[in-house]
Amino acid sequence: MERIELSGTVFSGRGEGRNFLELPWVKRRIEKKLGFTPYLGTLNVMLSEESVKRKKLLEKAHSIKVCPADGYCSGALIKALIGTLECAIVVPEIAGYPKGVLEVVAPVNLREQLQLEDGDEVTVTVNL
Repeated sequence: MERIELSGTVFSGRGEGRNFLELPWVKRRIEKKLGFTPYLGTLNVMLSEESVKRKKLLEKAHSIKVCPADGYCSGALIKALIGTLECAIVVPEIAGYPKGVLEVVAPVNLREQLQLEDGDEVTVTVNL
């Protein structure tokens, strides 16, 4: 099985992921599509230059389309792993969304579970 590994550094976001995950329809869709209740927050990863190039390969990965409620953007979820922890990459379909940013959701607080701080390196793995 082919794998894509995307590496980068953890950074603090603006809390928009948390606000999005607090929406009841988002939570329900993630539970239904991925089988877990998401922790209310995303792990933000600034990808390395090489990983930004590899990120294009995610187009080959099986993604789960998330159709939004009125007034919200659509997006996709791609099942992934950080080490052995189940998670998913959130791919918002927003014009101008930074190519070097990866947002990750999981059933646990990834920062706490993996003892991550801003600037720490992390690798997210996607099986194609």
